[in-house]
Amino acid sequence: MRLPVVQGLIRRRLLVNFRVDPDVVTRLLPAPFRPKLHDGFAIAGICLIRLEQIRPAGFPAFLGMSSENAAHRIAVCWEDSHGAEREGVFIPRRDTGSEFVYRTGGRLFPGEHHKADFRVSDADGRISIDIRARDDDMRVRLAAQETDSWPTGSCFASLAESSAFFEAGSIGYSVTRDCCRLDGLQLTTRAWKVSPLAVDDVDSSFFADESMFPGGSVHFDHALVMRDIPHEWHAVEDMIATLPERTAADSKAAQPCAASGA
Repeated sequence: MRLPVVQGLIRRRLLVNFRVDPDVVTRLLPAPFRPKLHDGFAIAGICLIRLEQIRPAGFPAFLGMSSENAAHRIAVCWEDSHGAEREGVFIPRRDTGSEFVYRTGGRLFPGEHHKADFRVSDADGRISIDIRARDDDMRVRLAAQETDSWPTGSCFASLAESSAFFEAGSIGYSVTRDCCRLDGLQLTTRAWKVSPLAVDDVDSSFFADESMFPGGSVHFDHALVMRDIPHEWHAVEDMIATLPERTAADSKAAQPCAASGA
């Protein structure tokens, strides 16, 4: 039985974002998802998050656990069963440094994880993260520092524009061992506050895989950091997804969702 609500503290959350050719992303998405576009680009990325005090809602914080986690994500939109437009993220892979999360994810709460080794340094505004999955199918390296400046090369015009885009995508659907079922999870925060993160170096084996992202189809765009945010994870109904053949000529898949403001 899964817990309906889990609460805790987001001690540190990094959103490392890439802009991607929408046709490339479309081929990676199960139905009913289509890419959520901004300025003509699909937006994908890595969420690198340290969670603390994680426990069932209503339990005291001292009973909570901590973990370092990573999720590769793609911003998506879709129509629900009532025809309403929704938006969130599709998560093809989750990794964790916690044995407990690895063992109970998908069972005690939504989100099946791979086991990975995390090396993290976070001091004086400088952050270094190195992750290697135990199955050798995922590697991430990041060196960054907190800043007040917005990068000039981003497809987002400002911090506020980026913040609004990602705040709207609070629902995530994750791949599971069942090829057709996606775990659903919604993040709610008592406050939403992000700041720019200047990235000195980033490397992701996921986005470097040219079998998924042909050369020139994906580029690093910008990164954000959140700190010390009380939050809750709410289970949402699982989704049954399908992987039909789709082509770049699929006109609906290439459209931004109405809620994106793109």
